[in-house]
Amino acid sequence: MTRRTIVAGVGMIPFTTPSRTEPYTVMAPASVREALRDAGIDYTAVQQAYVGYVYGDSTSGQAALYDVGLTAIPIVNVNNNCSTGSSALWLARQAIESGAADCVLALGFEQMQRGALGSKWPDRPSPFERFDEATRALQGWDDIAPMAAQYFGGAGRQYAETYGTQPETFARISVKARAHAKNNPYAVFRDEVTLDGVLGSPAVYGPLTRLQCCPPTCGAAAAVLVSEEFARRHGLRVEVAIKAQAMTTDGPTTFSGDMIKVVGYDMAKAAADRVYEDSGVAPEDIRVVELHDCFTANELITYEGLGLTPAGTAEKFILDGDNTYGGRVVTNPSGGLLSKGHPLGATGLAQCAELVWQLRGHAQARQVEGVTVALQHNIGLGGAAVVTLYEKVS
Repeated sequence: MTRRTIVAGVGMIPFTTPSRTEPYTVMAPASVREALRDAGIDYTAVQQAYVGYVYGDSTSGQAALYDVGLTAIPIVNVNNNCSTGSSALWLARQAIESGAADCVLALGFEQMQRGALGSKWPDRPSPFERFDEATRALQGWDDIAPMAAQYFGGAGRQYAETYGTQPETFARISVKARAHAKNNPYAVFRDEVTLDGVLGSPAVYGPLTRLQCCPPTCGAAAAVLVSEEFARRHGLRVEVAIKAQAMTTDGPTTFSGDMIKVVGYDMAKAAADRVYEDSGVAPEDIRVVELHDCFTANELITYEGLGLTPAGTAEKFILDGDNTYGGRVVTNPSGGLLSKGHPLGATGLAQCAELVWQLRGHAQARQVEGVTVALQHNIGLGGAAVVTLYEKVS
């Protein structure tokens, strides 16, 4: 028997551009204090902490928490590329469910630099060597276009060639993202954009234009997880629980000659399928999703990977408005990575915060009505996919 994991508190700070950021030692404690305040507990109650970041020196997690408290608890640093925040959440949930701890902090932060993502260690083998080899074999290599845009833009181009998807369809995802973000005070980019504006922004790779690529931003987010027994014993809220969660990594199909699989489609599908099986919840039951829209192409193919719409129907799903308010499932009510930006370590926990607010009914103008379960998808190439299903506790 596993113990129910309650999300007792969440907190985040407004994301910013690299030129306006504060140090991670300021951002991270601010988000933790918000999560603790939300949970109604003191940091001294926290027994373990899992801290996610990608671009930073070893033990930056400890430095991020020293100003919150010097309590001598275990602090574990986590780096799983773009799914780092959700990987920290996954570890924290395991600690609760196993009985190893009753109150655990998951924290994610990133102090990003401007420009496209790239390797920081060119003097040793890259973890993307197999990905680059597969990409070169499938579509060649562009020495100018950013690496990640080539991966995901190539996947979008393959999807479009297979199903006849129009460039405008990909662009509509950015328009939708900004329309949602206008109601999110934590998002960096809250001005709405037009379809012509998205299509007219500079071309990047494949169907992608600049406004279809998430920008590097800085930020922090945190969640306090507790056992249900701990919550009731201390009079904490028990409104939201993690109903099911799965993490997967690459298998042989990732490198089997298909750009859609290179960018993690099979990882995401496997994690989602496991969550649906473990929870007894079907894709048709989902009304709100925070998914990893690092590029519009990834959001489009992920609709199908998560089972929100059958294979080959993502364009109809978008054109029918089934991915937004008034449709079947509201995707990225926060505005997603396309609007909040993508501080790698913080993204997964920012998604968590948004869905907890949705389930509590605290999302204000972003609120999706009648939410009882909420799905989160966070993926990092190299690779790890984390899918988490939250439920409203009656």
